[in-house]
Amino acid sequence: MEKRLAIAIALSFLVILVWSNLQPKTNQANPVLKSTNTQTQVQNPIVEEKKPIVLSKEVILPVSLDIFMLNFTESQAALKEAIFKSYNNDKLILGNGFSLGDKNWTFTKEKVSGENISFVYKDAQKKITKNFSFHNSSYSMELEIEISNLTNLRQDLTLPVILGTLNFNSDPGQSQYLDVVIARPEKTLHFNGRKNVNFSDSKFLAIKNRYFCVIIEPTVNKYSTFIEKVNAQESEAGLQLSPLILEPNQIWREKFRIYLGPQDLKQIDSINPGWNNIIYYGTFDIISQALLSLLEFLQRLVHSLGLAIIMLSVLIYFILFPLTMKQMRSMKEMQQLQPHIEELKKAYKDNPTKLNKEIMELYREHKVNPLGGCLPVVLQIPIFFALYQALVRTIALKGAKFLWIKDLSQPDRLFTLPVTLPFIGNAFNILPILMAIAMFIQQKTTATTSAGVSSEQQKMMLILFPVMFGFIFYNMPSGLVLYWFTNSLFTLIYQTRINKSKA
Repeated sequence: MEKRLAIAIALSFLVILVWSNLQPKTNQANPVLKSTNTQTQVQNPIVEEKKPIVLSKEVILPVSLDIFMLNFTESQAALKEAIFKSYNNDKLILGNGFSLGDKNWTFTKEKVSGENISFVYKDAQKKITKNFSFHNSSYSMELEIEISNLTNLRQDLTLPVILGTLNFNSDPGQSQYLDVVIARPEKTLHFNGRKNVNFSDSKFLAIKNRYFCVIIEPTVNKYSTFIEKVNAQESEAGLQLSPLILEPNQIWREKFRIYLGPQDLKQIDSINPGWNNIIYYGTFDIISQALLSLLEFLQRLVHSLGLAIIMLSVLIYFILFPLTMKQMRSMKEMQQLQPHIEELKKAYKDNPTKLNKEIMELYREHKVNPLGGCLPVVLQIPIFFALYQALVRTIALKGAKFLWIKDLSQPDRLFTLPVTLPFIGNAFNILPILMAIAMFIQQKTTATTSAGVSSEQQKMMLILFPVMFGFIFYNMPSGLVLYWFTNSLFTLIYQTRINKSKA
């Protein structure tokens, strides 16, 4: 039982790595919107294939505020990237954020002030003005687009507002966290951005990376939302207005509310509580949100995120303690029955049906439940999945220090190795090693004594199981490893007490 259980647990945690990368997201799409051919037309976002906007030779216009630096490309009046000063200058790269989709329109800078930047495009038929307004100490922004018909003729336009480009090849380690959020009237949907999607009626649209996000919501007109594959490695997400009819000399305006900042529920709530459902941690989202709320409460008590994680691990341990105690006693009872089971195996080695019947009778006679040790582990798995999804994406861990750990969102990196090793890299991470040692000792204290092939398998699992976990956890966020190490340590301490009491 213990061997099968150990293998099941190890495979479950291996699934975490695959599951976090390949977890399917809602991908239901309405029929693609059709657009009409017009005299003057912004490029329709639903097309066969197009090249991404090339920014390498663009004129970059930086706007520096207290909380971030915004780099705009002048010709497209687009936001290339946001650099967040309070978060070690981490970036959210949009490429062509807030562009209007037509690369033939070349904008020029009109004015730049402390909290505003505006761009203008003008030809014989129309004038387009884009004005961005910022708040020096807030992650909220406003975008106003104004289009003037300069002729005595009616003009029909289609107007996509590209929120940004998702580049899945820029950083393979981070591209797995790229996410597009489309809020529809009935529910909020999350997409990985790798398939074409279109919805006719949406409240707002967002693009997320691991820690930051940009949200856009129109204030006047209704827009459809789309995700469109640009090529094999890039997709664009944006808003699409129904065909816009401009009468002679008419001026059309639209305003958009924008959030550009960390995925921090408090920050988002302070600007628009209706946007807070963009934060989503996957299948166990409810558990993830609850654990993060509890972690935040503990952090306020002790003023240390590392200590708060240890306290969270201890708290969950004691919540599950009655079941854990039952598990350990069940394992101890199974250990005591092992010699009898080995005798039965020898006696009925040619009769598996009879052997199973006799083993079950032995369990009933001694009132031992062979599945009694599984329940705490079964409960820990969703907790661990939820905590993994929460800690790997929460901005709270980023840059948080504890003891020798410089960043709880990264491996603990005690020191750098002179060589790069397969599966390990060039960092020496002590926490996963300590955790593996604790698990080895714990298994050693619960190992049953048997002979023959079973004994050899048990010895192999005694080493393989902790080593496997050590590799799985080696490059995981140190905050997560700290949680599991604390849990393993407490389990080991109590298991030792159980063994002494039964001695």
